[in-house]
Amino acid sequence: MSNQIPEEVIEEIRKANDIVDIIGDYIQLKKQGRNYFGLCPFHGEKTPSFSVTQEKQIFHCFGCGKGGNVVTFLMEMENYSFFEALQHLADRSGIQLPETNSKTTESSLSQENQDILSAHEWLAKLYHHLLRYTKDGKEGYGYLQDRGVKDESIDAFQLGFAPNVKDFTAEFLKKKGFHQQLLVKAGLINLREDGQISDRFRGRIIFPIRNHLGKTVAFGGRATIGDSKPKYINSPESELFHKGKLLYNFDLAKKHIRKKNEAILFEGQMDIIAAYQAGIRNVIATLGTALTEYQAKLLKRYVNTVILCYDGDRAGLDAAYKAAVLLRQSGCEVKIAHLENNIDPDSFIQTYGGDAFEKEVIKASDTFMSFYMRFLKKDFNLNHEGDRINYIEKVLKQLAMIDSPIEREYYVKELSKEYGISIDTLTNEISGYREKFGTNKDNHQKNRYTSNTVWNVRKSKLLPAFQNAERQLISYMLQNVRITEKIQDEIGAGFNIDSHKIIATHLYAFYEEGNEADVSLFLERITDSELQQQITEIAMLPVQEDISDQELNDYIRIIRTKNSDMDTIKSLKDQQKMAEQQQDPIKAAQIAMQIIEINKQLKHPK
Repeated sequence: MSNQIPEEVIEEIRKANDIVDIIGDYIQLKKQGRNYFGLCPFHGEKTPSFSVTQEKQIFHCFGCGKGGNVVTFLMEMENYSFFEALQHLADRSGIQLPETNSKTTESSLSQENQDILSAHEWLAKLYHHLLRYTKDGKEGYGYLQDRGVKDESIDAFQLGFAPNVKDFTAEFLKKKGFHQQLLVKAGLINLREDGQISDRFRGRIIFPIRNHLGKTVAFGGRATIGDSKPKYINSPESELFHKGKLLYNFDLAKKHIRKKNEAILFEGQMDIIAAYQAGIRNVIATLGTALTEYQAKLLKRYVNTVILCYDGDRAGLDAAYKAAVLLRQSGCEVKIAHLENNIDPDSFIQTYGGDAFEKEVIKASDTFMSFYMRFLKKDFNLNHEGDRINYIEKVLKQLAMIDSPIEREYYVKELSKEYGISIDTLTNEISGYREKFGTNKDNHQKNRYTSNTVWNVRKSKLLPAFQNAERQLISYMLQNVRITEKIQDEIGAGFNIDSHKIIATHLYAFYEEGNEADVSLFLERITDSELQQQITEIAMLPVQEDISDQELNDYIRIIRTKNSDMDTIKSLKDQQKMAEQQQDPIKAAQIAMQIIEINKQLKHPK
């Protein structure tokens, strides 16, 4: 596909999109040395092994081995075609792609899903226009005004209104060329048993539900009056819409979440809008369901701390506890905002204002342990001796899971003071639980960001000397045209590892075309994904800024010695086979020992 787009356009797009910024939209990156590290989005891990180098504009995961440049990252992450990845980057940087290419390029989405996305886009615009500017939307607009929703928020969230007319949506989309069967499948209209159709969201406030890329994939509908209809309804689940995988407002909140390194998680869409109007922008919400493991892991990729701000009733407390457990299992630090009974975040903000909400609710959030102790008390009669003991034992088991001695001691003192039990007794009990749970091991490394040097040194020690030499040479060649020319003159494609021969051959051709050293651009020319991953891994190897010719010659000598030794081994194997044919087992054994000794030298040279 790249040959249909001018190389200079591809290069302009690639240079206009820093790989750290693009990948930073998907995972939380922390700088360590010259590289950035984070949790790999392609496989589950708790210790970061995913590395991004801004200088070379490439990424590599030392855990699963995936690697590439900004385009291949998007292709892998979003299941994009090459053109779709370029289109995404071009749109992001305001660069126009040639019109002819976009018409002839296949999409990674089926035609049906493309049509469904298009239908949602048309409807989102229509419903929003009706709400803001027409009499048909007056009912919805008045409701939102009564709820304190301002025009700025209506526009930011593209809120809309679906008129209470049963075939309004169907007729509108029919005129746009959409088939009724597709609209039924997408859940935009309902097909009754008598064959009649009706608008699924008729007479409701419309909340467009967007994915992380800002594409509307579903709608939420809220009734404006308290009749027999369900208060909220969502689009049915589909290939494009999974309630357990999406978070409301995630597309707008991502940058604010990264900036604050903190996400505030609500249960409702109106809570999000109220917080937004109060100037709190790092806010997201689940879509009418409990938080899922997938969503918890997604949040961990972006942020360290999540504040749960659920309703203050019993159901809200139960939901907050379950969500907190999931988030902690995913590695997040969790705080829980404390709201009094029968009040939700939206109501609190409307009653007391945004400043009070931020100071008295968000910034005053409980730690998980404080929340847990409060949450647990509701199940015990603490005036009863047996319940008190059971309660304390449950708290101690939870404390045993905390690695920080300071945090454990703080809560032990609280328990000791409240229930008159000695600190030594409580501490001994916790130590017993920690032994039982296996939490006494040293965990100080678990949250450290991995150094690529450590990974590569560890890996290099496991490889034969000649293979390390070839990898180091290729690493220098990827960054220096002069070194590549020297290697081409000295050994050409005479590497011992087949993939190294292929990489070197591609690299010679790349430089002969007049290109400068640019790993990211070089990767564009490689179509084999395994080869791409190997190149990025090698490109991440630590190298000296000024390597001497003598050091390069040492690498060349090791590679040539391997070649020579391999020729010797081949000759000895022929001799061994001849000795066996001549029924001379002693000579065959002597030759076998020679072969073993040469192989030892190759793996562990003196």
